[in-house]
Amino acid sequence: MLLPVPNGALQISETLTASADGQSNTLFFSLIVPTYNEAANINQIVKILTQVLDESIPGNYELIVVDDDSPDKTWEIAQSLIPSYPQLRVMRRQQERGLSSAVIRGWQAARGQVLGVIDGDLQHPPHILLQLLASIKEGADVAVASRHIEGGGVSSWSFVRRFLSRGAQMLGLIILPGVLGRISDPMSGYFIVRRSAIAGITLNPVGYKILLEVIGRGQVRQIAEVGYVFCERKEGESKVTWKQYLEYIHHLVRLRLSTGRLVRVSQYMGFPFGRFIRFGLVGLSGVFVDMTVLYLLSDPTTLSLPLTRSKIIAGEIAIINNFLWNDAWTFADVAMQQQKLRQRLKRFFKFNLVCLAGLVLNVLVLNIVFNFIIPNRYLANLIAIAIATIWNFWVNLKLNWRVTEVK
Repeated sequence: MLLPVPNGALQISETLTASADGQSNTLFFSLIVPTYNEAANINQIVKILTQVLDESIPGNYELIVVDDDSPDKTWEIAQSLIPSYPQLRVMRRQQERGLSSAVIRGWQAARGQVLGVIDGDLQHPPHILLQLLASIKEGADVAVASRHIEGGGVSSWSFVRRFLSRGAQMLGLIILPGVLGRISDPMSGYFIVRRSAIAGITLNPVGYKILLEVIGRGQVRQIAEVGYVFCERKEGESKVTWKQYLEYIHHLVRLRLSTGRLVRVSQYMGFPFGRFIRFGLVGLSGVFVDMTVLYLLSDPTTLSLPLTRSKIIAGEIAIINNFLWNDAWTFADVAMQQQKLRQRLKRFFKFNLVCLAGLVLNVLVLNIVFNFIIPNRYLANLIAIAIATIWNFWVNLKLNWRVTEVK
């Protein structure tokens, strides 16, 4: 029988899951194995993990395979293994995608006091789990398998991949020194954490890696690191791409904006400064789109269309750009709970209405400033955009990106 997929916010409960008869059904350790097209590896990884954990904590653990509805039926193969491995549980996700959210959904269904994650492609050596568990028993809140300390390394990475990995680490130290300074391998996807360190905290990861989220948002006092050698996969295809590094940078910036001093001031004053900054950054991308289209349409050297008409067209194209970015970043925590196409179209329609009202305000300000104050179409447009941005953020915050449909 498949595990039901949790929904709602990506938050780990403080209390452990109880059995159907109401009796306590807690375990010491729950290990999540997120998978996608790992049919060639799943049998072997379950077998090896079971052997390793039976040696250390027999009967006091569970393996949870969380599969993103793999076309190669990884979840189905994993489910067929349950009679042979009673500690195995399987979850098939059909509505959500992504490694990070898969791990957290697995943790939400877990019964362990200690939670962990390991890749399902045999690139993380399972025997390292014993050292990670020993570190937790000795008092660590998080135990991380690291490629960048004594005993660690990579087996056959190219120079470019090594350069990108180290560059990502250095960039992280600049953007988020309070988190990155505590670990040697911030992009590690192999670690374990005490449930109590992340219970009750809403996690909001980006892309493939969630260790930064755990350390940056969790109540983590002590971190232990264990060296390991990253092995190249023997079966299946690697899922590492340049997009993973871009998502990592995105995650660093978002974590910085959402956990810094400004956030504490924001909480004290009751105004979401962090979200407003993200909205503003998205708005800057909209400014570029708006200005470019306005130039192409209205400048005397291009199409030379009337200013008002050009502004309306440029503004609508910028609105589309801004909605896509705001839905994926500024209000991602809300959008994640309302992912159906109908819900997204509804948000876009409401966003358009709010921003069209802002566009009317924008056009009025533009014409007043351009015709009566500053006879420079671009400077006048910047002033109009700034005023409309404040309007758009506040009204969208209150009326658009909010959870209105629940099960």
